[in-house]
Amino acid sequence: MSTVLIVDDVRTDREVLARMVEATGNKVIFATNGEEALTQARALLPALVLMDVVMPGLDGFGACRRMKKEPETAKIPVVLITYKSSETDQFWGRKQGADDYLTKPYNADQIKRVIKRFVS
Repeated sequence: MSTVLIVDDVRTDREVLARMVEATGNKVIFATNGEEALTQARALLPALVLMDVVMPGLDGFGACRRMKKEPETAKIPVVLITYKSSETDQFWGRKQGADDYLTKPYNADQIKRVIKRFVS
C-alpha cells in the first residue's frame, strides 16, 4: 500500500477522489492548498501527488514547480487534475514539471490508470 497526496481546496472533490484512490488499495493524505501540499510532501514523501490547479494562495502550477525544484520532492510524480482544460494550460502544467494532466470531470478508470502508471 502506497500513500497518495490529494491536494484540492474543495472538500467534495477531495472526498470523491479519495474514494477512487482508496479503491485501488492505497492510503490517502490531504492538503487544501499549495503550501500545505509542499509541507505534506516534504514530511511524508508520498508515492504520488494528485493536485488541483485553482486554489487560494499558492496554486497547483506554483506548488508543482516548487516540488520539482526541491531535491527531496523532485522525484515524486505530480498529476495536475483541474477544470483548466485548454492546450495552453496543459502545456504550462507540463512546463512546471507535472508528470501528467487530467481534466475534470475525470472518472475512476482514469484514476486507476494514473495510479497504475505512477505507484509501484
